[in-house]
Amino acid sequence: MKIIKKILKYKKTSIIVLLVIAIGAYWTYGKYTSATWETNYVIGVVEKGTIIVSVSGSGQVSASNQIDIKPKASGDVLYVGVKNGQAVNAGALVAQLDTRDAQKTVRDAEVALETAKLDLGRMKGITTSSGAIRGNKEKAADDLKKSYDDGFNTVSNSFIDFPGAMTGLHDILFTSQTQNLNQWNIDYYADSVKNYDERILDYKNIAQQSYYVARDSYNNNFELYKKTTRSSSDQEIEALIDNTYETSKKISDAIKNINNFIQFHRDILTNKNLIPISLSATHISQLVVYTGNVNSHLVSLLSAKNSIQNNREALAGTDFDIRDQKIKVSQAENSLTEAKQKLEDYSIRAPFSGTIAMLDVNEADSVTTGTAIATIITKQKLAGISLNEVDVSKISVGQAVTLIFDAVEGLTISGKVAEIDSIGAVTQGVVTYNVKLGFDTQDDRVKPGMSTSASIITNIKQNIISIPNSAITFQNNSNFVEVVDNISGSEPAGNSPIPASLITTRSMEVQTGISNDTLTEILSGLNEGDRIVLRKIAATATQAATQAPSLFGGGGVRTGGGR
Repeated sequence: MKIIKKILKYKKTSIIVLLVIAIGAYWTYGKYTSATWETNYVIGVVEKGTIIVSVSGSGQVSASNQIDIKPKASGDVLYVGVKNGQAVNAGALVAQLDTRDAQKTVRDAEVALETAKLDLGRMKGITTSSGAIRGNKEKAADDLKKSYDDGFNTVSNSFIDFPGAMTGLHDILFTSQTQNLNQWNIDYYADSVKNYDERILDYKNIAQQSYYVARDSYNNNFELYKKTTRSSSDQEIEALIDNTYETSKKISDAIKNINNFIQFHRDILTNKNLIPISLSATHISQLVVYTGNVNSHLVSLLSAKNSIQNNREALAGTDFDIRDQKIKVSQAENSLTEAKQKLEDYSIRAPFSGTIAMLDVNEADSVTTGTAIATIITKQKLAGISLNEVDVSKISVGQAVTLIFDAVEGLTISGKVAEIDSIGAVTQGVVTYNVKLGFDTQDDRVKPGMSTSASIITNIKQNIISIPNSAITFQNNSNFVEVVDNISGSEPAGNSPIPASLITTRSMEVQTGISNDTLTEILSGLNEGDRIVLRKIAATATQAATQAPSLFGGGGVRTGGGR
């Protein structure tokens, strides 16, 4: 009571003290609490494996039944292998259809695959019994190397003629070859006609200035040429070619302007019925020769520049070409597999062991897909399941099935799709189809009426590059995977998460193939052994295991178990 009276007596002071205590407690609590806000990555290594794509459904086991045998292909019947009342085993040939068209499709698919593989080999470079053949990439690299060598030769040829042209231009302008030996030629050509037409002074200035520009460019270019050799880097040789090309344009411009200057001089005198000195005709003839030589080098240098550019682009494009061709090979393999599967459809076989109760086909008859040609009765058990319209479109008669049973733990029985309803049943707007499944083996523990779950294998690929679906992101109509380039420090064991700050990644576009609920096939973009991000663990705040001790006495709250 005394304490309460003192608090009430010094109320303001007490409030301030309580606030200080509360702030101190909050600060201390924060100090003993940790939070991490960094995203963590789980990484893995790209490996080859098997992808099985299946459709699942559930239903019940039934006793003996009869099933119509329906062809999965249309054609003329060449052979009938059974009779009414005949007992047959699973897989027995009931009828054989004409396979000529289907065999042609297989042959065409084989040729297409072989062509695609040969094209890929040419791109990558293949080895035959007679030796190695250069691939497109190797050839493109050789072509680019040769274009640099040819470009250096073009520059060297240019500097055979450039010095003579520059000396000749200097002599035409800045030597005294006229009657007045104390006057340069350029001044004579201008002074002798300026009283008739002052435009000659403009021609003189243009000719003189363009010569100075060409001379400076030539001098700098020549210094660069002396420093560059055939063994210089590609960048240095390309810079020399570019520089020489620009110099040739300036020399060509100077030749043209000097020719215009002297020709204008001759035209003015001719118009005044005066005879130009013969030296002017000699100079014009020299300039014509210079023009032909320099312009020829100009064309060659431009061709060298374009050749380097084109071959560089061709080399860069070979990687994309190889990647595209790998996809074409994979597509051709799939087409061949599909063609072979369709060829098998021309052999109509018994889906399971039983007795042919009705045979409605003869040799030379024409049959169509889905039309019953025989009925088989079996004493074996069947499983009936229901599939929706999306899943039923993915399956066909004869596909492998795996069945498990709720009542018999650990039992798995293989089988095949025996029959698919042609017409679905609509219930509350949902369309379902009944599918009958035959058992490859009989087990007495399986009784009629038992529940069963079935997985129908619709596709299977082995020895392919596959990665978890969680590793793939979809952006801008393309699939991407984060490839790990570097991990700082030591790598954790197993699939332990790694903080994002310790990993350097890059986004790689990939081409995908088949997929199931967990895995996706990678056709291109990744190689076996690449490290990738399998999944990202979002940043979360986590509280420290131990709280701050109470400021008001006693122990702090413990996250562990009590006594």
